[in-house]
Amino acid sequence: MTGKAKRGLRAAALTGTLLLGVSQALAADPIKLGVLEDQSGDFAVATIGKVHAIQLAADEINAKGGIAGRPLELVVYDTQSDNTRYQEFMRRVLQRDKVDAVFAGFSSASREAYRPIVDQLDGLAFYNNQYEGGVCDSHMIVTGAVPEQQFSTLIPWMMEKYGKKVYTLAADYNFGQISAEWVRNIVKENGGEMVGEEFIPLGVSQFSQSIQNIQKAKPDFVVTLLVGTAQASYYEQAAAANVGLPMASSVNVGQGYEHKRFKPPSLKDMYVTTNYIEEIDSPSSKDFLAKFKAKFPSEPYVNQEAENSYLAVYLYKQMVERANGSTKRDDLRKIIAQGDVCMDAPEGKVCLDPKSQHMSHTIYLAKVGADHSITFPKVWQDIKPYWLGDAGCDLTKNDPQAQYTPSNPPPKS
Repeated sequence: MTGKAKRGLRAAALTGTLLLGVSQALAADPIKLGVLEDQSGDFAVATIGKVHAIQLAADEINAKGGIAGRPLELVVYDTQSDNTRYQEFMRRVLQRDKVDAVFAGFSSASREAYRPIVDQLDGLAFYNNQYEGGVCDSHMIVTGAVPEQQFSTLIPWMMEKYGKKVYTLAADYNFGQISAEWVRNIVKENGGEMVGEEFIPLGVSQFSQSIQNIQKAKPDFVVTLLVGTAQASYYEQAAAANVGLPMASSVNVGQGYEHKRFKPPSLKDMYVTTNYIEEIDSPSSKDFLAKFKAKFPSEPYVNQEAENSYLAVYLYKQMVERANGSTKRDDLRKIIAQGDVCMDAPEGKVCLDPKSQHMSHTIYLAKVGADHSITFPKVWQDIKPYWLGDAGCDLTKNDPQAQYTPSNPPPKS
């Protein structure tokens, strides 16, 4: 063989080695997840656990080889319970950090602040919170529970047990307003009566007038849809005023673990529909809780938002692997459209609804005792997020990128 031929073979071999190295490096490029959550500010008590749950899932997945052979990399920003920061950081993670998907937001106000940016930049965001429902947007995957899962179970049960006169106290923004509309409709459908309804601005912490209004109206129970540390002041003030009424909520205990933080018996006879709290005594729940506490031993409480965030990482892993490693939103939507994106989560089996990209849940009715212990008088299995799809949202056919309500449903096609 001539020297020239040998040099050619060595060059070819070197080129092959370089190409192999490049392909291996590309194969190992991380999948980036943006994490925009409130680690400080008014909502931090309920949301730091979400960040920890995502970290736990990512560590578990990376320890077993990542997603389709690629490691997960988290790009985390503290949004400080500030909607302007959600907008700033959402642009940053999608444009500068080039993340493949984003896990973002506690309040509905924060979600609606960043959602137009996700739509504009063609991103994919997971909203892992209980909320008022209605978002029909292919750029959003919602793993939290919605009113048709929480109120259609909770309100009729409360009316049958305690009576049909209902009073609602709700936070004065889209979550509280739309949730109160659901309560109003379900009370009416079940032959009840709304004897009062108040919307409380975020940041309000004095409830003496509201307590007087409730005592005057004489409801059988109070629906509390209060949000944040300021509004949570209601419970101890109501207990001090001897209001003494049963309470029903879709947000308390399951998010802010008030039964642990507040002095008994301020939450006595509160009933909450939640898809997960750490007191659930199933093998899958106990296993999840043990792993969580082992990694984050100082975690004060593992709430439903933490569980939603944990399982969302695994749902994302499943979708990417079924899409042959693609992280493109259109490819993942094709997987969702098949209707069988499911997993055995700490709460029980969950599945994504292809029409709305919301999730089915096991719904637990948690009762707070006088000593703030938790019991579960009722469990509803496999409650689907049926309303959006039935009302006309079908993301397998169109993408309105809108939020609907019972009084403003999707237009009939």
